[in-house]
Amino acid sequence: MTDTTACDWRSFLLRWSGEWADSLPDDETRSEDDEAARRARWLGFPPASEERIAAMEERLGRRMPPSYRRFLEVSDGWRHAGGFVWLLAGTEDAHWHDNESGLADLFEEYLDEDAGPGERREADLWRRGLQLDVESDATHVLLDPEDVDGDGEWAVYTWASWRAAPPERHANFHAFMRDMHREFHSLRARPGDGEPEFVNDTTRTLDAQMEEARLEALRGGWERAVNALDEAKEYGRPRAAALGDQIRRLLGQTSMVYFEGLATDPRYAPELLPPLVAEQAAHSYRDDSALTFHLRGADADVVSLAHATLDQVRNGTYRYTAAGPFGEAVERARERARWGDTDGAWRTLIDALSLWEPLGPDHLAPLGWVADPVLGPLLTPERGRELLSTPRGGQAGGAPGPTAGLDPGGLAWLAEPDPGNNRTSYRFVLVEGVEPDELPGRLADGDGTVLNAPMTLWEARRGSLRDRREFSSYDDRALMVVGRAGAGWSFAFEGDPPSFDRRRFVSPAAAAAGAGTRAVVVWSGLRTVHGERFFHLSVARDDAEQYAFTYVDGEVRSSGALPRALDPSRFFGDPADGEGTERSLLEAVAGEFGVRLPRHAIVNGRLHTFTTRSWTRPPRDGEAYMVIRVG
Repeated sequence: MTDTTACDWRSFLLRWSGEWADSLPDDETRSEDDEAARRARWLGFPPASEERIAAMEERLGRRMPPSYRRFLEVSDGWRHAGGFVWLLAGTEDAHWHDNESGLADLFEEYLDEDAGPGERREADLWRRGLQLDVESDATHVLLDPEDVDGDGEWAVYTWASWRAAPPERHANFHAFMRDMHREFHSLRARPGDGEPEFVNDTTRTLDAQMEEARLEALRGGWERAVNALDEAKEYGRPRAAALGDQIRRLLGQTSMVYFEGLATDPRYAPELLPPLVAEQAAHSYRDDSALTFHLRGADADVVSLAHATLDQVRNGTYRYTAAGPFGEAVERARERARWGDTDGAWRTLIDALSLWEPLGPDHLAPLGWVADPVLGPLLTPERGRELLSTPRGGQAGGAPGPTAGLDPGGLAWLAEPDPGNNRTSYRFVLVEGVEPDELPGRLADGDGTVLNAPMTLWEARRGSLRDRREFSSYDDRALMVVGRAGAGWSFAFEGDPPSFDRRRFVSPAAAAAGAGTRAVVVWSGLRTVHGERFFHLSVARDDAEQYAFTYVDGEVRSSGALPRALDPSRFFGDPADGEGTERSLLEAVAGEFGVRLPRHAIVNGRLHTFTTRSWTRPPRDGEAYMVIRVG
């Protein structure tokens, strides 16, 4: 706790009083007491003598906490503590609340039988607290004699029914008064028509700190910058929230991030509107009233840009661009990210960040890319900190160490439980010597030979079902994401395939392998909870299968000359060790062919998709199957 001497209190209270007096319009009608306070430039009262304080303590039966006691020695009460407490108690008016408001009963009504000690203590505050509010806008201020720190300070709790929030705790009376000074500043920071400009020593100091924080942020010192900006924000300084929001958004924070005042500025709108509308698109369910509120004051061009960007974000067509060499790096990064190389894409962006050009002095970092469907998934809190720690915008500073890559390499990560433990089966095709956009031509027929725009697997599944009118029990067409699987290889991957039927399964390996190329097919279900545990591997070259094996619940069937590294007898000794066996198999496949699958892109990113031809043979004579047609 910061000790507050009588001199500290007097200096602080005099400054507050002067700022209050200077903020009042000359022609405003005021009460007689307020007018006298304005002329005297003093919101307080005469000091309380030691005898008055002692008499108060005898009346209340408790010695007052240090910071409140020292306040009384300077002013025996206070007017306009913040915006909603018009008179704060001195020695005469402070009294035990003793549930005078009936709020103890109200709070206790909401306690259930499982309520903890903290909740019960909060409800009891209204019986034991010392009431300091004398006149207010339905706002209560209570000192809590049972919430005491090591210096003997009592916590202060404030509560107003119209705020629809639990009581707010202030560490002590001095902290409460500092918070009320900030509240006064935040309410005066944007004067209305006819009000004097709100400028004083406090605002000038804060604005100078904000300017230094802006430069510090561009130098990479974002932690120091955000602390200074948050302090200025608490005082309501214009631009402070919008500058801090740029840092918060890159740290992965989206709640209460609005870039107020900057998102509607035509200079900054192209960078700040996309992350703003992306959050709207994610949570609005087509009710855009919140966006309309955040666009208040914007001109028609900015409003039009916001809604056009919102439509693009919703339908997945928004594409972030930037000027100059950094913009060229953005295009290279997108090309890498759309084929699954998210680590390479991130390094491309960061390596070019020193070339980034801000749109204006209040632009702290590139931000529009977080709404790009391909680039947005690159962001993690760790990467956000790396970007913020990198000097940019013409400022010099020390470069941070690179963040670790998100992709572990190889294939073994597929044997690890995913969040929710839902990935118990998957299948993929690896093809050597072809680009990812060539895979549909080898694995699909008809309309399936065209790649869809990048999207998540969930979005792709939803889209594929939207227009589908026929479902067959014999049909097993896979909806797969595609990308690069290492040097010279491309992949097609499906993370939640249907049940494996070894009697009808037809490997697509031979069809995927063309002249002079190899194809590898893996379908794993070693961790399936229901049904048979299985694993299939097939390898083809030059349009023909070379070798394959299929393991199903203890039985292995193989064909062709299997290389020793992939001999199934090396892996299926312990039928109970599903995860260990699966990992060993995946490591062997990765080692044999030098391939990998990009975990971050598959799990969290957006990749191109297409639908393959069926992985099962057609029905034979006499085999029954069912077809469901919708609409």
